[in-house]
Amino acid sequence: MFTFLKNLLFGSQKRAEEVAQANQEVKAILLKANEEALRTRSEAEKSSQKILSEAMEVEKRISFREEQITEKEKIIVKDKEQIERDRQSLNDGKKDLDEKRDTILQKLEKVAQLSKDQARELLLQGWEEKLKSDIAKRITQAEEEIKSKADEKGKQILLDVMRYGATDIVAEYTLSVVHLPSDDYKGRIIGKEGRNIRAFEVATGVDVDLEEEGVMKLSSFDAVRREIARTALERLIKDGRIQPARIEEIVAKTKEEVEKTIFKAGEELAHKVGIFNLPAEIIQLLGKFKYRYSYGQNMIVHTLEETRIGVALAHELKADINVVKLGCILHDIGKVIDAKEGNHIDLGVELAKKYRFPQKVVDCIASHHEDVPFTSIEGLIVYISDAVSGGRPGARHEDLEEYLKRIKTIEDIAKTKKGVKEAYALQAGRELRVIVQPNEISDDESVVLAAKIKQELEEKFEVFPGQIKITVLREFRAEDRTKI
Repeated sequence: MFTFLKNLLFGSQKRAEEVAQANQEVKAILLKANEEALRTRSEAEKSSQKILSEAMEVEKRISFREEQITEKEKIIVKDKEQIERDRQSLNDGKKDLDEKRDTILQKLEKVAQLSKDQARELLLQGWEEKLKSDIAKRITQAEEEIKSKADEKGKQILLDVMRYGATDIVAEYTLSVVHLPSDDYKGRIIGKEGRNIRAFEVATGVDVDLEEEGVMKLSSFDAVRREIARTALERLIKDGRIQPARIEEIVAKTKEEVEKTIFKAGEELAHKVGIFNLPAEIIQLLGKFKYRYSYGQNMIVHTLEETRIGVALAHELKADINVVKLGCILHDIGKVIDAKEGNHIDLGVELAKKYRFPQKVVDCIASHHEDVPFTSIEGLIVYISDAVSGGRPGARHEDLEEYLKRIKTIEDIAKTKKGVKEAYALQAGRELRVIVQPNEISDDESVVLAAKIKQELEEKFEVFPGQIKITVLREFRAEDRTKI
C-alpha cells in the first residue's frame, strides 16, 4: 500500500514537471512568435515607408516634367504666334511690292502707251541687258587673268613634278668588263683549241674580247645576256673548273638566278611607286626593264621618273591617282614581251585586258603615243609624263635605239629560218652566229642556210657599216647517264 502510494506520488510529481516544462516551451514559442511578428511588422512598416517615399519621388519628377512640358508648350505657342506674324508681315510686304509694281507698270503704260504685258517685257529686257553686260565684263576679266597666269602656273607645275621625278641614272649599254686575277686565266678560259671560249660564247650569246691585259670584255646588245655572261664568268674563275660541261652548267644556273633578280627588280619598281599585288607575270615583265633601254634611257629609270611626274600632276589636277600610277608603270610593258609579234602599244593593251585592268588603265596604255584619242584626263597625264621624262635634256639617244633595232633585226632574220635553235649578233652586228638543231639541219643544209641568211640581210640592209659574217654552228652530241 505504501509502495503504491509512493509510486502514485512519484508519478504525480513527474507529470507536474512535464506540465511545467510544457508550459515553459509554450511560453518560449509564444515569445518567439511575438518577436517574429514584431520584426515582420517593423520590416513591413519600413518597406511601406520606402515605397511611399519612392512614390512621392516619382510624383515629384512627374510634376517637374509636367511643368517643363507646359513651359515648352508655351514657347511653342509663342514661336507659332511669331511665325504667323512674320508670315503676315511677308504677305503684307509682297502685297505692297505687287501694288508698287502695278503702279510702275501703269505709269509706264500711260507714258509709253504700252500694254501691261508689253511694259513688263520691256522692264525684263532692260534688266537682262544690264546683267549681260556685267557678266561679259567679268568673263573677259577672268579670261585675261587666266591668260596672264596660265603659262607661269603651267611652268611651275611642270617644274615641281619634274623635281619630284628626279632619279639617279647609271647607264650601261653594250659592254661589261670582268677583271682577271692574273693573265694565266686567259689561257684556261680559251681552253685547248679554243673549246672553252667557244662553248662560253655559244652558251651565253655574247662576244668575248681578250685583247686588253688583265680584263675580259663581254659585248652584246642584250643586257640580260651580258649580265648572265658576266656573272657566270666570275663564278667560273672563282670555281677554277673551266671546261665546256662546267661552263654550260654554270651558265644554266646563272640564268635561273638572273630570272629571280629580274622578278625582284620588278617588285622593287612596283613598291617604289606604291603599287602592290600585281600578277607574277606582270612583275616579271617589269623586272626586265632593269636590262632594257629605250633610246639609251634605262626603262626602270624612265618608268620610275614618269610615274613620279604623273602622280604629282594627278594631285595638282585632282585626277584618279591609282589609274595614273598603273597607266605610267604599264605604258611600255609591251616592249619587253618577246613571245609575240607586234608593236609595244598593242601588246601592252592586250596584256592589260588579259589581266582585267580597269578600262581607264587600258586607254592610258593605248593613247600614250597619241595613236588613239584621249578618253580621260588620266590618259593625258600619262602621255605628258612620258613626254617630260623622255624629252628632258640628256635622257635619250636616238642613235643607240636605232643600233639596237638593227641588231635585233639581224637576229630575227636568222631565227625565222627552219631548224634554227638560237641566233646571236656579235661585234656590233658584224658577226651573226646561228646555232641549228643537228637532227633537223645537215652539214650541207647549214651551208645553204648561211647563204640564204646572207642574201636576206643584203636585201634588208642596203647600207651597213661594214660586212656581216654569218657563222652557222652545227654540233651533234650523244649523252647518257649511269644508274648510280
